[in-house]
Amino acid sequence: MWHLYNLIQTGDSVRAPAIRRVQNVSSTGSVESHRVRLNLTLRVVRVDFAPSSAPSGSSQDAEQMASSLPSQVTAALHISGPVIAENQHARLGAFHTLDIEPNRDVRIEKNGGWDSVAVARIEEAIVPGRGAEVAAVVCGEGTAAFCLLSQHMTLVTHRISVPIPRKSASGSSQHEKGMGKFYATLYESFIRHIPFASAGLRAIVIASPGWVRDGVNDYLVSEAMRLGDKAMQRALKEKVVKVHINSAHVHSLVEVLKSPEVSARLKETKFAREGIILDRFFKMLGSDEMRAWYGPDHVCLAADRGAIGTLLISDDLFRSSDPVTRKRYVKVVDAVQQKGGEVVIFSSMHESGQQLNQLTGIAAILTFPLDVEVVEAEERQAEEERKLAEEAAEE
Repeated sequence: MWHLYNLIQTGDSVRAPAIRRVQNVSSTGSVESHRVRLNLTLRVVRVDFAPSSAPSGSSQDAEQMASSLPSQVTAALHISGPVIAENQHARLGAFHTLDIEPNRDVRIEKNGGWDSVAVARIEEAIVPGRGAEVAAVVCGEGTAAFCLLSQHMTLVTHRISVPIPRKSASGSSQHEKGMGKFYATLYESFIRHIPFASAGLRAIVIASPGWVRDGVNDYLVSEAMRLGDKAMQRALKEKVVKVHINSAHVHSLVEVLKSPEVSARLKETKFAREGIILDRFFKMLGSDEMRAWYGPDHVCLAADRGAIGTLLISDDLFRSSDPVTRKRYVKVVDAVQQKGGEVVIFSSMHESGQQLNQLTGIAAILTFPLDVEVVEAEERQAEEERKLAEEAAEE
């Protein structure tokens, strides 16, 4: 929902399933009303995003909570506008609101084409697990859910459930056989669904109530050693964090994200890195203000001079209803990337993104100092010379 909210702009056309109440008048004059499922195409006038109810606490806690909820608890996205494609149940020009739902087809046609920022977001959204920095195995006795956590969402890639006989007074052989089958199934699923060798994966969390997590970890380590899987052994040694949770359900990932063990591993993730870069900007602003610029006009000037080393820009700016404004910021992003600079797009749902929004939503750390007044004077002089040249050409 968050990706779609950032992709759909005023003026775009969106086609998605909808339910509309239809009234039919019979030959006797009676009116019958029923609901019809249909596909409607709207010209977007308004986009409303309603995040899931956030917990009390900081905005960072809220974002972590929202990103770790299971898929059935999700944000709501409402697209409003006039109907622009003929439909037997909706006349052209009639206003309608599409309630976008998970696992439903959505067709978006961009007014003015797809720019580089929108394409990059599409690529991030459609590749399962892309950008995942934490993998988690949430397990109980006989059950496990395999999850990938990225900056924006939690993806449950697989679930297993193996019946485990209870321990009896006469012995526990059946219980042990059941646990052995569970561990073997979990190992096979772990290999297929956890990208443990990925350099971008910073932590593999094994979480459970009780001591199941210890048994799972021990089995994974011993099996990797038995099979001679060096990559698996290295990942288990360097990345695994065992965390206690109160229940073996995916929503317990909220506890995982707040645990000190995982927080320590996340210090250098993109989520935390936004705050680090913003802090670096503010320090630069205090120590060398000619290398710390902010505001649309000043940052655009710095981009024209090829002086930007790191661009800080809020995703709020790309949701502008004015296509010209959006294109301006896309142009800045492209210019910085073409010259080898770094672009960090801040999420407005993070505390650091909200701080950047208070600072106009765009800032830059320059690779070399520039005096704002000198640059503006040079721009004015260049503009005056251009006008004089045009007047001379006309004469």
